[in-house]
Amino acid sequence: MNWFKQKSYPRFWDVYMSHFSKLQEQNPKAIRFVVFDTETTGLHIKNDRILSIGCIAIENLQIKVADQLECYLKQEQFNAETVKIHGLLKQGKLTKIEESEAMERFLAYIENAVLVAHHAAFDIAMINNALKRLNLPKLKNKVLDTGHLFQKTKLDTSKSHFSLDELSKRFHIPLHDRHTASGDAYITALLFLKLLSKLNTNSELTLRHLERPNNRVGLI
Repeated sequence: MNWFKQKSYPRFWDVYMSHFSKLQEQNPKAIRFVVFDTETTGLHIKNDRILSIGCIAIENLQIKVADQLECYLKQEQFNAETVKIHGLLKQGKLTKIEESEAMERFLAYIENAVLVAHHAAFDIAMINNALKRLNLPKLKNKVLDTGHLFQKTKLDTSKSHFSLDELSKRFHIPLHDRHTASGDAYITALLFLKLLSKLNTNSELTLRHLERPNNRVGLI
């Protein structure tokens, strides 16, 4: 990429970075959250690729159904085994775009929003690897993981990891469009709001309360 050789970045990256010039709001009601999910060719962070990205925004602690992003990526790789999970064929009728265009759209959509995902480390790593292939830096957004937020509620300490299906069942969230990026993003958005209501019982909740402690281990 020419911008890498010149030690400069494309305009869309500069625009993305410009949104981080101000300090992040701490009051959840004043924060724009973007709940997102990726469907991929597999679970190998380095070797597999993103097939689709689904995003939905939350503002004033309300899901903004009209504020969504969904894109499908062209498949250079194809794993027939995962088709039965996500249903995305290599060709099919869906309009698909190049990975570079998908990243540009994703960055333009999220701006400086706080990102939310279930088991977020994987999705963030997949996005960051796509950016790396474009010779771009990693995402700058703060990230929240609904799996970690559930741990903070201390509602169930029997194990450290709960699937999206398990938590959806616990909180009576219908699993419509499960295993589509947009469907999973919407389910996760509902879960996120339910978790916030559980966590906001004794004190005024802030973003710092929701973030992982500094001694955390992992990708996020």
